[in-house]
Amino acid sequence: MLKLAVVSWSFHRLLEAGQQDIFQYITACKALGCTQLDPWNGHFRLLIAGDNALKASGVPTPQLSAAEVEYLAQVKAAAEQAGLPFGCLAVDGAHIYEATPEARALNRAVAYRWLQAAHQLGASQVRVDAGGPPEMPDEAFAVICAGYQDLLARAQPLGLEILIENHWGPSNNPDNVVKLMDALPGLGLLFDTNNWIKPRQQEAWQTCARYARAVHIKTFAFDENGNDPSVDLAQAIRILQQAGYAGAWCVESVPKDGDEMGAAAKTLALIRRALGAEAA
Repeated sequence: MLKLAVVSWSFHRLLEAGQQDIFQYITACKALGCTQLDPWNGHFRLLIAGDNALKASGVPTPQLSAAEVEYLAQVKAAAEQAGLPFGCLAVDGAHIYEATPEARALNRAVAYRWLQAAHQLGASQVRVDAGGPPEMPDEAFAVICAGYQDLLARAQPLGLEILIENHWGPSNNPDNVVKLMDALPGLGLLFDTNNWIKPRQQEAWQTCARYARAVHIKTFAFDENGNDPSVDLAQAIRILQQAGYAGAWCVESVPKDGDEMGAAAKTLALIRRALGAEAA
């Protein structure tokens, strides 16, 4: 069965406008024909407030509150009612690298909270960014590796896979992605079609598709054929298939016209066309 999802960042403007929450995200995914939920942690407003309080206190206490646990139980019940399991939870605000040990400890405590949340939801993957300077000097590389090793060890007994995304800092350089993947067995890649150093995008597709354990198919606008004229996404999808990718095809649409639901639907249709008979 074709596995389809829409990362909830695709609806961040609806969220900011008060027109969507995590429960309405679940409803939207059901209506769009998704087979799983790939939420961005910004949709979990109660837990984000807890993260902010933790960082403001300066005390790295990673426990979820009773209210947060109950909230997650309600979210999971809504997902089960919709018949949609949780796939990849994309976590912002928990990146590995910070300049000081104190800041790193606070981010790590936030990451631990989201591992607990993902486990309670029954998610299969958690994306945590590397962070750090784009050049990834040796000191940053060592800190990033140690941080991911810690998260990998904590995630394994919870049945969770840890992913890095080509997102920001050093991770949109394919050379750095390869270096981290070679150094960190067990770490997977959330492969975003767009977030690469622009002159090296197609090179990055070819080089890094083999590491993909989840994908974000990113769109911005659509032509009369329903394709994004700024990028050959059909080619990116072919490269992922040729590399053996067999996971969910997740939409991350950022529509220039602001129609977030429409863009998600159009991107899902684009993916189905690109996959051809396999989408039937």
